[in-house]
Parts: sequence; structure tokens; C-alpha cells
Amino acid sequence: MKTAGLILITALISAVLAVAGFKYLDKRESPYYYSSEEQPVRLTNYSVNGNAAPAVNPNFVQAASAVSPAVVHIKTTYASTRSGSGNPLEDFFGSPQSTAPAMASGSGVLITPDGYIVTNNHVIEDASQIEVVLPDKRSYKAKLIGRDPSTDLALVKVDAANLPIVELGNSDEVQVGEWVLAVGYPLSLNSTVTAGIVSAKGRSIGILNRQSQEGFSGRQAANNSAIESFIQTDAAINPGNSGGALINATGQLVGINAAIASQTGSYAGYGFAIPVNLVKKVVSDFRKYGEVKRGYLGVSFPAPAVEDQILREQGIDPASIKGVYITGIQSGSGAAAAGIKAGDIIQSIDGVKVASSAEFSERIARHRPGDKVEVTYLRGGRTNTASITLKGEEANREIASNNGAAGLQSKLGAAFAPIPANIKERYRLRSGVIITEVQSGGFFDSAGIPKGTIITSINGRPVNSLADLDAAIGSTRSRMVRIDGITPDGTGFVFNFPLGA
Repeated sequence: MKTAGLILITALISAVLAVAGFKYLDKRESPYYYSSEEQPVRLTNYSVNGNAAPAVNPNFVQAASAVSPAVVHIKTTYASTRSGSGNPLEDFFGSPQSTAPAMASGSGVLITPDGYIVTNNHVIEDASQIEVVLPDKRSYKAKLIGRDPSTDLALVKVDAANLPIVELGNSDEVQVGEWVLAVGYPLSLNSTVTAGIVSAKGRSIGILNRQSQEGFSGRQAANNSAIESFIQTDAAINPGNSGGALINATGQLVGINAAIASQTGSYAGYGFAIPVNLVKKVVSDFRKYGEVKRGYLGVSFPAPAVEDQILREQGIDPASIKGVYITGIQSGSGAAAAGIKAGDIIQSIDGVKVASSAEFSERIARHRPGDKVEVTYLRGGRTNTASITLKGEEANREIASNNGAAGLQSKLGAAFAPIPANIKERYRLRSGVIITEVQSGGFFDSAGIPKGTIITSINGRPVNSLADLDAAIGSTRSRMVRIDGITPDGTGFVFNFPLGA
């Protein structure tokens, strides 16, 4: 019995030693051995440096803290009621509705330590007093340096020193999908930061023309030459954000918030900011000249709303146009002198590709009269280049005046005559000229505007004769003609017809 017991104990000890030895050797030699107690659990994603790349959520704390002190609250006072209503931009800062002095507000961005502040034109327009309140509650009376309805930008200044500023970035480098922050004073709240991405670039939404078209402050659209090439973002922007900062993740200013697309007047996922590279040029002009000095190329192109239709009417596939299709050249312009012709497709400005008329207009708007731009264009399947000297506003007005009503008739492809009294009575009109002829292939023909259509106003000015047409075009500083009218079946319409850049 003792021998049997000794054998059994020896066998058990041997078994334990064998199992332990196997495990020891397996642990040393097997590449597949895993012990949760001895090494951490890791996911199977791959990193080039051999370490697992952690999931990182965007962190905007540093950018927000750097920029917020330099985004200011702008409070405006109006001595009397602003005439007119319905302007979509008014929703951003309120609209005085009584005869008593009224107040409104928006946002602004400090760009120099000595107190220069950029904001929107619609934030400060017609204000009798402008007050700037910093996030630390310091308050200053501001002086208007300059404003430009064409870009909806304005520059004001406060008498102060050593103020915080926002670093200016480069909007050309902004990419769709990039994270951005909107900083401002929505709904008169204190400084507010929201985040989103850039959802599109080069957007033209027609809102700057609309401010004059809908009776804003009683002015005519003839004083507006809107340039729209917005950065679109889904960062939350609400009334009061106008004039505030759109910044990238490193805290650089890439745009000035200006508008939203919404059926309710509040945030609906679409905000629009003016690119900072255009802001730089406009602000520089304000500081040097007190006004914007803008160069003109002298070309016409279809309005975005009817561009595809016009191209198809001419047998051109819109998908084949990689650039801006030129429909006309102004005589005496820089483009005419350089040999640019109708039918050319401008593909780049100064080596930068332009895919839309909005981008094209913004590129030209960055230049002053006398500047030279290098234009690449396609003609007959061949690529050509031209160096074009831009002309100024006075030359542009002279060209428009010389073209007059005849020039407009040629561009629109139509002939006009005074409206008969019986038609005026039928439609209860106080003004209007009637289209007596529509030329095949012209703008009206391509846009489907038939003979017998009544034009009631040009650029917000009532027209009753060819002389009125001439006056409306001759007095405009705009590169955009707004046409209001009524088709023969009684349907009202509005068209924006670009004279070009």
C-alpha cells in the first residue's frame, strides 16, 4: 500500500511539473499567446509608427479662447424709422418699426490692436450711432470708416489701443469638409461659439441684390453691384451673428458671417460667410481711400439661375463647360482690348481655376483699376492666355452710358415700345414698356420670355419709355441688371441679368 501511494504521489507531482513546463515553454515561444493580465487589450487599427492611433474628437477650446475676446457686439441706434420692409438681411440685426429712435445689434471682428473692426454693411447701414462692446464689457463709440453694399462689408474704428485681434487666414485654402467655428452674438446673447464644417464654397444666393430689390432703405438696386462667393457652413448662425467671425480650427479668420438660408428666419443648417481674402482687399481700400476701388474686366456671362438653360439653347452641354462661358464683351473694356470674344470660356484667373461665375466675380473683385490679370480661356478647343488691364468705375459707367438702351436691347435680344394705355389699365400698372420683338438666341429667348411681355422696372426704377431704359442703365454702377415684369398670361417674374465683371 505504501508503495502504491508513493507511486501515485510521484505521478501527480510529475503531471503538475509537466503542465507547468508546457505552459512556460508555450508562453515563451508561441506568438499567439495572450494574457489579459499581462498586456493591455488593443484594437486592431494600424498606425505607421507602430502605435494604435487613438480616436480623437475635434477640440476647439484653444481656437475659441483665442478668438472670442476679439469678436465684439455692435449695437446700433437709428434716429427714425427705416423705410421699407421685407429685406432678408434685416433679420440678422432687427428692423426698427416705429418712429421713435430704435436700436439693433450685430457682431464685428477686431483686426488691428488700434481698433479697426470689420462687420457687415447691413449691420451698420443708416445707423445714427454705433456702439462697440467687447466681451470684457468695455464699451466704445465707433466711427464709420467705409462701407460697401456690393460685398456687404463695412469698417468701423474705436479709439483704443492694445486690443485683442483675430489673425487673418487664407480663404483660398479652405476646403469643403473642414471644421470651422462661428463666433458672434446671436439673438443678442453674450459671445457664442458654434461648430460645423464647410459645406460648400463659391455660393451665390442672390441675397445682396435682394436687399435693394425689396425696397431696403428705399434705395434703388442701381447703387448695388453685388459680389457673392460665399463660404457655406452648417455651423449654427442666427440673427445677430452678422459681422461675426468664421474661423478655422487653428483660430484664423476665414470669413465674415453674413447670411442664412431659412424659411423661418432662424438657423436651418445653412449659413454663409464672405471669404476673408475678399475682406482683406475691401478693408485695405477703406483704410487707404475711404471707399472701394474696383477693377472691371468688361465681360458678360449668364446669371446662375438660367446659365444651364442658355447653354443648352445654344447646343452646349453645361457639363462640358469647365469655367465661365462669356456671352458678351463691352466695347472699350480691357477684355475687348485683349481680344476676348463672346463664346470664350474663361478657365482661370492668375493661374487659379474658376468653376463658376461667383468665383470668377470674386477673383476680379480682389483687384483695383489698373491691375493686370492673367486670363486663361478656351476658344475652339484651344487654350489661350491674355494679360488684361482692368478699368475703373468711371470707365465702366461711361461704357454703360454709351451702350444705353440700345446696348441693353442688344444684350437682352429684344425690342421695346411704350405700353399701350389699355394694357396698363388691364393690369393696373403705373409703369411699363412692352416687348415688341424677341430675337432668336438672345437672353429673353433663351430664358423663355415671350413677345408681349411687360417690363415694369429696371434696377428698381419704373420705366415707361426707351429714355427711361437708357437712364436706368446709364446711371447704374452695377454689373447686374434686375428686370421686373409681367408675362402675357399675367404671371409676374424677376430676372437678374449680369452685365459681367
